[in-house]
Amino acid sequence: MGKGEVLKGVLLVGLGASIYGMLATIVKLAYQSDYTTAEVTTSQFTLGLLGLFLLNLIQTKTSKVALSKPSKKDILQLVLAGTSYGLTSIFYYLSVQFINVSVAIVLLMQSVWIGVVVESVMNREFPSRRKIISAIIVLIGTLFATNVVQSDVNLDWRGFLFGFLAAMSFSTTMFASNRIATHLPALRKSLIMLCGGAIMVFLFLIFTQVGPYYFSNIFQGISFSFVEVRAFDFSIFWRYGLFLAIFGTILPPILLNLGFPKTGLGLGSIVSSLELPVSVMMAYILLKEQVLWIQWLGILFILMAIVYMNWNSIGNFKK
Repeated sequence: MGKGEVLKGVLLVGLGASIYGMLATIVKLAYQSDYTTAEVTTSQFTLGLLGLFLLNLIQTKTSKVALSKPSKKDILQLVLAGTSYGLTSIFYYLSVQFINVSVAIVLLMQSVWIGVVVESVMNREFPSRRKIISAIIVLIGTLFATNVVQSDVNLDWRGFLFGFLAAMSFSTTMFASNRIATHLPALRKSLIMLCGGAIMVFLFLIFTQVGPYYFSNIFQGISFSFVEVRAFDFSIFWRYGLFLAIFGTILPPILLNLGFPKTGLGLGSIVSSLELPVSVMMAYILLKEQVLWIQWLGILFILMAIVYMNWNSIGNFKK
């Protein structure tokens, strides 16, 4: 592949990752407007499903070649894989409810070393020395980036827990999406996976908010301290939901699916790590979050680990 095509892929992946990096800050702004996690995720996935369905319809009608159709096995596997996608959004958004965005995104990036563990277990092979070193660098960077090395730091354990759960879910999503139904068009595959994610989001909405509010007798005894039981506020759809759906559910997957084939997995992974500094910068600018020099050092460590782990895979860019 020519260098021009690789550069085009770099721009697509970089744009997709940068858009992803804005999401947590927008969610935090939604929280400041008194919306709940269930309302944020429900609006994002509902409008995202609608948008991807329309795009799939357009692609099917305008395509000059027959598009691959999923089998029943493909659909089942993609829906199951998509549940982890929904859990990633739920856990990540819950995390930023309790801790700064700049810390939550660092916890999400633990998917780098968790992915190494998942890959090793599934493939039944010991990870390479390069991957082990990269994982260690990520962990060291995390200590700095979360600022836990300072004895006076006070971070909510719930934010840490949800952030780590988000990283685990994200690792599962990435592992599954790269191995299941790879013959399907990206839009069709994304739509089916989003259906699985929507199932988890709607269950979260029912069990944590609208169920206990509207059907208190049925949901008696079911309560969570980190969510508010109240009527659903539909204004979330036009105030934040549309933005989150377009820039969190529709555009990034399209850009990444277009860009990764041009960059290759190694270079694409390096470029996609732009999500980390973009997320921190957005939180610094819009939320006025304090980011200390030691946290920037930790972020640099994590970025270096990602580059080091994928260095052998970027030969296409040099040709």
